[in-house]
Amino acid sequence: MKTNCLSNKALGAYWAVLHDQAQAMRMAGLVRQALIAEAELTPKPGLVDRRGAGAHIDLSLAIMRRSALAIEPYICLMAFVSLRSHPSKPLRERLAVIGRDAECAMLKATSGSNSHKGAIWILGLLISAAAMQDDKARASAITATAKKIASFEDRAKTWLVSHGDTVAKRYGVAGARGEALRGFPHVVDVGLPMLRSKRASNATENVARLDTLLSIMSRLDDTCLLYRGGEEALVTAKAGAAAVERAGGSGTAIGSQKLFRLDRRLLELGASPGGSGDLLAATLFLDAVERRQKEVQPDRRGSEDIHGTD
Repeated sequence: MKTNCLSNKALGAYWAVLHDQAQAMRMAGLVRQALIAEAELTPKPGLVDRRGAGAHIDLSLAIMRRSALAIEPYICLMAFVSLRSHPSKPLRERLAVIGRDAECAMLKATSGSNSHKGAIWILGLLISAAAMQDDKARASAITATAKKIASFEDRAKTWLVSHGDTVAKRYGVAGARGEALRGFPHVVDVGLPMLRSKRASNATENVARLDTLLSIMSRLDDTCLLYRGGEEALVTAKAGAAAVERAGGSGTAIGSQKLFRLDRRLLELGASPGGSGDLLAATLFLDAVERRQKEVQPDRRGSEDIHGTD
């Protein structure tokens, strides 16, 4: 009888592990799909998309897809270790170790190019927080939990300084860490409302996502823009994105013209709103989680002109 009891307990633990693995893999799949959907979204100002490398000389759409696939196992592990857990310093430091391993995998897959370093931080926090919630959790609850996780210091942070950290300190902006410590306001207060508003107005999914990106760009102090092009690039991007919004969005004729005009100007400056792109991917991920979708809808845009005529 005792043997049977132990056997049943062991069997229960085995099935629990399998369940957790399946749940982590499902959520990590959503992250991968969100990253690829963001990369494929076209036309994006200054960013890699179906047209080409944007303002980057070391990236391409194929590289962005490889990078998303390469970091997926590590994002999955972040989710797995967070299941049945809660925000704490030990968990924060474990996530940091996994995140650095993910960066190594990314650099190996991209031959040294930084394709998703910011996304690993942002989506790593969000998937960890999502794994702690039940199936009916709202995006606001997930971002609030992510904020708690980010509030714990990583001991290695004292000797690891990113470009974003340097730029944030120089210009006095929040940066990716500040965004997390504020509960991802550009996702829950800007990205998700815009995405759903555009869908409700019967905009195509492509237009809804582009307008979501532009809404984030017009408000975010994007450290990627500051690093690559200084204050001029940031002011140009925010003003240009706001101009598209005022014109009715990327789905209108005037808005489309302004979007391509902004794209050309950012290419001239060699600047890319990578932080805004990462937050768009985060928006798509949380949207899918909140709606309990099995996948993030891929880009289905056809062969229509995506290069602009202005």
